[in-house]
Parts: sequence; C-alpha cells; structure tokens
Amino acid sequence: MEESKQQNQEIIDETNEENLTADEEVVEESSELEQLREEKEEAQNRLLRLQADYDNFRRRTQKEREADRKYKSQSLVEELIPVMDNFERALQVEVDGDASQKFVEGIKMVYQQFHSALEKEGVEEIASQGEEFDPHLHQAVMQVEDENFGSNIVVEELQKGYRLNDRVIRPAMVKVNQ
Repeated sequence: MEESKQQNQEIIDETNEENLTADEEVVEESSELEQLREEKEEAQNRLLRLQADYDNFRRRTQKEREADRKYKSQSLVEELIPVMDNFERALQVEVDGDASQKFVEGIKMVYQQFHSALEKEGVEEIASQGEEFDPHLHQAVMQVEDENFGSNIVVEELQKGYRLNDRVIRPAMVKVNQ
C-alpha cells in the first residue's frame, strides 16, 4: 500500500508540475499577446499621426500655392503705384492750346488703359474721403477740426491707397476730423 501511495504521490507531483508548466506558458503567452497588442496600438497611433501630419502639410502647401497665385503681381504693383501717382499729377496740370489739349487727351487714354490693366490684376483704390477712419486702410498724417464732418471721419485724401485683392499694398494718407 505504501508503494501505491508513493506512486499516487509521484503522479500527483508530475501533474502539478505539468499544470505549473502549463500555467507558466499561458502567462508567458498572455504577456506576449498583451505586448503585441500594445505594439500594434502604438504603430496604429504613429500611422494616424503621420497621416494627419501629411494632411496638414498638403493643406498648408495648397494654401501657399493659392496665396502665391493670388498675390503673384504684388511686387510689380508696388513698383507701378508711384507711376500711377505721377500720371494723376500730370493730368491735373492745366493746359492752353489745341496741341497741348490733344497731348493731355493722349495721356488720359494711356492712364485709363494703365488703370484698367491694374484692375484686371485685382488692384483697387481704397475709398477714403468721407469714410470712417480705419487704421488698416488709412494712414492719418493730420488731424483737423471741421464741423461739417463727424468725429473720426476722413476729411481729405492726400495720397491714394491701393489694395491687391484683400491685401493692402499702400494705405491711403489722409486728414482725419477729431
């Protein structure tokens, strides 16, 4: 009987060892599985971040291209605005004689053509006389007191201002009522 007890004990011990080994393998496999899940989740998060970064980059470059197209002529317009001012000054001169009048008419035609070419590019004059002073559009160089105008109203335009599409190229120089 003792032998049978000993055999039974050996069988129990072997079974316990097998169970412990099986439990250890299950624990190891479950920890490996958990580690693989974490790695998968981490890789998925990196992929999502990378995709979002790419989308942001694509949108940013598209906006930059649109702005480049929209304002491509800005440097040219900045160079031509003083020419426009000189045309306007030349047209303000009073002339006598038929020949001089025809010359001025020719200058007016060139001025109109020049003005319409700038308008086609998106250049427009900034309205100022009688408008409320806007520091984004106007540059106040003088303040006056005039009862005919309300407070903070542009009384006189000293130099025209221009904008290209929605960007101010040169603010209008104005006198403002106090």
